[in-house]
Amino acid sequence: MAGKPAVVTRVVDSMTDNLRPTRAEATDVANAVLDGSDAILLGAETLRGLYPVETISIVGKICSEAEKVFNQDLYFKKTVKYVGEPMTHLESIASSAVRAAIKVKASVIIVFTSSGRAARLIAKYRPTMPVLSVVIPRLKTNQLKWSFTGAFEARQSLIVRGLFPMLADPRHPAESTSATNESVLKVALDHGKVSGVVKSHDRVVVCQKVGDASVVKIIELED
Repeated sequence: MAGKPAVVTRVVDSMTDNLRPTRAEATDVANAVLDGSDAILLGAETLRGLYPVETISIVGKICSEAEKVFNQDLYFKKTVKYVGEPMTHLESIASSAVRAAIKVKASVIIVFTSSGRAARLIAKYRPTMPVLSVVIPRLKTNQLKWSFTGAFEARQSLIVRGLFPMLADPRHPAESTSATNESVLKVALDHGKVSGVVKSHDRVVVCQKVGDASVVKIIELED
């Protein structure tokens, strides 16, 4: 609920030697998903277990079944209550974006970020649709050489549940004019279309910074 990644480990220990998990372990995996954890990490089961491939496929099946009955509405209300009022600027934008996406049945939430924090805040409300985080690289120098930051932030956000990072063109800063944002948005939408998340006539919620203001907008796609 604080928006920090929670990873559950040692869930199916008996599968080190057995082909099937115990009922208690299967329930534990399902409960980890229903409680909103970000990832499930397997240890000995795949390191020295006899059935590493079967373990991964069974845990994956349990997770996908549990996700079908995940009560997003209740979880959203609980998280908003936990955050409390008055909310911070970023927090209110994140919860509004998720609420808007659920109300208009958007197929994806696209968020422009340079540190990844905004994307993590949106993902912590566990929206039912994927969150596409467009990480805008920043150019920095230590007087001797120039370097880009962004790849590290994008890679780190892979652990967050429902968050799919992609690196943008470094020539487009995160808080820029509308013209450059349109081109970054087009790249993000194309990426969504290729991966099969976005189709024509879908609605998409975009969360971005324009100048000092944060904007949440809803776009309906043409053919």
